[in-house]
Amino acid sequence: MKNWIPILLILLTLSSCKTRNAAKNHSGNPQDSTVVVDDNRTPKDANEPVRDKLSFYEHVVVPLKFEQVKINSKVNVETGSFIPTLDAVIYIENDKKVWMNLQALFFNVAKGIATPEGIKGQDKTSKTYIDSDFDYLNKLLNVNFIDYKSLEKILMGRTFVKISDSQFTLTQNAQGFKMVSNTNQKIVTDEKTREYKIVLNYDTNYDLLSVNLKDVLSTDELEISYSNWNEYSGIRLPKNVKIIIKGSKSSQILLENTKFDFSRMETAYSVPSSYKKIEIK
Repeated sequence: MKNWIPILLILLTLSSCKTRNAAKNHSGNPQDSTVVVDDNRTPKDANEPVRDKLSFYEHVVVPLKFEQVKINSKVNVETGSFIPTLDAVIYIENDKKVWMNLQALFFNVAKGIATPEGIKGQDKTSKTYIDSDFDYLNKLLNVNFIDYKSLEKILMGRTFVKISDSQFTLTQNAQGFKMVSNTNQKIVTDEKTREYKIVLNYDTNYDLLSVNLKDVLSTDELEISYSNWNEYSGIRLPKNVKIIIKGSKSSQILLENTKFDFSRMETAYSVPSSYKKIEIK
């Protein structure tokens, strides 16, 4: 099972229910809370209330428009055991699938695909494979809300948790915007209900810088940060993604995206008959 931990951790970062529109993500009518911004006002270092909330929500909750993107990445996984730097080719078709191929020292070591129905992956070194839903990935991240679309958003640097004006406090300073949940955010699934304290930070141009989710009833914590944002074919994407998982065991994943390509590619996936299925429990 140890071989699958790094591979599945990578898979969950490579993939991120249908995109909610701005009205569904933003509870209430954003017009109701809008106040005209004083253009002469200069944000101070101390956080202060945001007057033009409508512009903020329009930037951070509008779905990203793209058909597909191919990403070449360097992947470093830290779990307490030595894992070499992996070269990854990640291909995302919006709302449909995330396909990946992993290499170490120029040898193919793993391949996987995520769809709204679940995940599939194969480890070529051990000749084993998995076919599962997203429950196991949630357990690896110490959360309970990850589905396909949220994983796709994680990879693309988009807000992947539900935010609302009524349950979050939005402030601004010279560095950008900050959202802090003013009530514990309850996320209910078939398996359990968990409560999180959530903090999100954005740059002055609305690029997502970090998301921190802390389980209020345990030591479980998830932090995802983004840096080196650039524009590619009219879409802003982060070159660096860091995922830190804290709990009874801690680990982190570092993605260095070196190239973005928006052309379509073939994504074959099949499991050799000689491979043994791993049951995830």
